[in-house]
Amino acid sequence: MKSAKELYLRRRHRTSGKVRVNNNGRMRLAVFRSSKHIYAQIIDDVKGLTLAAASSVDLEVKKEVEKGTNVEAASHVGKVVAQRAIKKGVNEVVFDRGGYLYHGRVKALAEAAREGGLSF
Repeated sequence: MKSAKELYLRRRHRTSGKVRVNNNGRMRLAVFRSSKHIYAQIIDDVKGLTLAAASSVDLEVKKEVEKGTNVEAASHVGKVVAQRAIKKGVNEVVFDRGGYLYHGRVKALAEAAREGGLSF
C-alpha cells in the first residue's frame, strides 16, 4: 500500500502537468494547503512571475478570521486573491489544486475566487 505522501505526489504531478499543458495562455491559480494555513497565487508560467498572492497569514485575512485552518479562512483567501488578480487585470485563470482533493478548504477557496470575479 502506498503512503499518503506518495499518493499526494502522484496526484500533484498528474494535475499540475495537465494544467500547464491545457492552460491556453491563461494564468494559473495555484493552491498550497498546510496544516496551519492556506496560500493561493496567480502565476504566469510563461514569464515565471507571481502576479498576485494571498494567504491566511496576510494581515487583511487575519483581521477577519481567528485561525487559518478552517473553511472560513480559505474563503477569505479566495476573495482576497480574486480582488488582487482583478486589480492586475487577470480575469480568467486555470485552477491548480496541486494534488489536494477538491474538498473542504480547497473547494471553499475556489468557490470564493469565483464569487470574487475570477472565471475558471
